[in-house]
Amino acid sequence: MPEFPLLKNMIDRQLVQQIADRIAVVHPAFDRDGFLTAVMTALESLELKQRFAWIADKLREYLPADYPTALDLLLRILDDADSRFEPIEDAGFRLLPIPTFVYRHGLGHLEASLDAMYVITRHTSCEAAIRPYIIQYPQATLARLHEWALDDDEHVRRLVSEGSRPRLPWWPQLTDLIADPSPSLALLERLKDDPSLYVRRSVANHLNDIGKDHPELLLERMEAWSQGASEERLWLINHALRSLVKRGDPRALAILGYGEAQVELSALELTPAVLHFGDELKFSFELRNCGDKTQNLMIDFLMHFLKANGSTAPKVFKLKKLSLAPGEPVSIKKKMAIRPISTRKYYPGRQRLEIQVNGRILGGVDFELVMD
Repeated sequence: MPEFPLLKNMIDRQLVQQIADRIAVVHPAFDRDGFLTAVMTALESLELKQRFAWIADKLREYLPADYPTALDLLLRILDDADSRFEPIEDAGFRLLPIPTFVYRHGLGHLEASLDAMYVITRHTSCEAAIRPYIIQYPQATLARLHEWALDDDEHVRRLVSEGSRPRLPWWPQLTDLIADPSPSLALLERLKDDPSLYVRRSVANHLNDIGKDHPELLLERMEAWSQGASEERLWLINHALRSLVKRGDPRALAILGYGEAQVELSALELTPAVLHFGDELKFSFELRNCGDKTQNLMIDFLMHFLKANGSTAPKVFKLKKLSLAPGEPVSIKKKMAIRPISTRKYYPGRQRLEIQVNGRILGGVDFELVMD
């Protein structure tokens, strides 16, 4: 298997040196060598987010004591097109210590920090940096986000949606918006027909977050948005409802055009009945439309994998979407390798496969997993 470099190793001495060099260009009094030495005393022993924070803290130590002055210097080193600067490879990710500086040291300077994030987000992500400001200054920060939702730059508009996601991976949750998502929903209303897929994907992910805590609210909003929706908005709705669809929620499926299926499952076969870990599981089945109208079908399969405590937990896998005319049959075959993966631990014993159509389980079959 190919080996991929650890992300933390991209935040390295070369990056620190390039940041130091850029600051020295715009601020000749900067102690470039002292900063580099201070950062490298511990950098290589730290994990990824710790590296962002460590560099940010050392910037605070070596830049001017006045926060707005220090922040202005950091803004001046962001332009990769500036001929005075050596380009930074993968700058969008590797410059994350800059918004981390705002995250950790700017809370006492609301306006200056928000103004800075408006600039920084064009170069590297501020989705984490803005979260403590939403928590500490909700009204002022949300007001600024409403302005940014109408901005010409897609990176600024995406910050509106991604920065206010209540359950954004990697970063602290926004507990007030988890409890009451109406403030962020007001922002998403402005972005639901954004011309940028980059922004619409963020809106859909944000909505999917909301659905984990307020499924009825999400369903109501998606029902409203689906009326007269464009193809682009329908894609957004589909993506926003994905967790509810995986759970077989009938309302979510109905919004996407998948009603209660009148279908018959037959000839469900699975081989081998005793599967050795590392081998492929093969299964096949037939569906037939038993109704008198053409039906849209979303076909999934569920694997009930055995857990350490002896119980099973279903995992939904997407299989196929299709339409069947009245009386029309379809045969489906699938194979799945049961091999070591980093996201799941397998246990020997009886497992189960089930076929789900439009959120309804139609049948299943067991198999035995043997760990050699």
